[in-house]
Amino acid sequence: MEQMKTYALMTGLTLLFIWFGGMIAGQTGMIIAFIAAAGMNFYAYYYSDTQVLKHYHAIPVDHHSATGLYEIVERLTHRAGLPMPALYIIPEQQPNAFATGRNYENAAVAVTEGLLNLMTEEEIEAVVAHELSHIKHYDMLIGTVTATIAGAIAMLANFGMLFGGGRDRPNMFVTLALMFIMPMAASIIQMTVSRNREFMADEGAAKMTGHPEWLQSALAKLDNYAQGTLMHDADPQTAHMFIINPFTGKDMSLKNLFSTHPSTQQRIERLEALK
Repeated sequence: MEQMKTYALMTGLTLLFIWFGGMIAGQTGMIIAFIAAAGMNFYAYYYSDTQVLKHYHAIPVDHHSATGLYEIVERLTHRAGLPMPALYIIPEQQPNAFATGRNYENAAVAVTEGLLNLMTEEEIEAVVAHELSHIKHYDMLIGTVTATIAGAIAMLANFGMLFGGGRDRPNMFVTLALMFIMPMAASIIQMTVSRNREFMADEGAAKMTGHPEWLQSALAKLDNYAQGTLMHDADPQTAHMFIINPFTGKDMSLKNLFSTHPSTQQRIERLEALK
């Protein structure tokens, strides 16, 4: 069921992209948008995980090189009915973590050195459970595709006036309105999907460990450390993947309104309701 929801969302966003192409450039725009969407979805599906792990200089580890982490993940995957994902450690002092991969068999969990150094074993288990919950619900793929399509819509809007229009192209005022409205709408979709998935993953982690308080403690620590430590290789295009926004400590106007993560306080309060 979760896999079908993922593919349905991918299809819906792709159709939105194609429709937008048609609105600003007629049939030519639809064809260009279709080809672009097909290429982006193919790349996102098969290669986005490799790209993001490489970007953050993630180092693969196994039972021998990271025994404690491996045993935590192994225990949780058995409990969740998931295959063992590939494990990576990111040489970064900000405590954080993310999951990536297109399906259960090609999933990966990456945690930073800061997470392993600053968290208790119970807190690490809660964070890992959160990431495994993302894997279980195919959130990694959904997040990648929504970010890709949102970025593509913004790009198409910026270059919309360069495309030749067909006979069915709307008038200039409609075109200009769409060029402002659609990128904003796509970003709102991306943020809404990401925020909802974070709440779902928090709940899934609480059920997986049986201890919502572990994740509450972990989130409070993660947010506190993120306020004072910036991730060196943090990229806005992948910020939604992390359990805590790596830009939390950066002063950004309207950051709560346009954040891909719900506030940590909201997440802690929801977890409190699960006790």
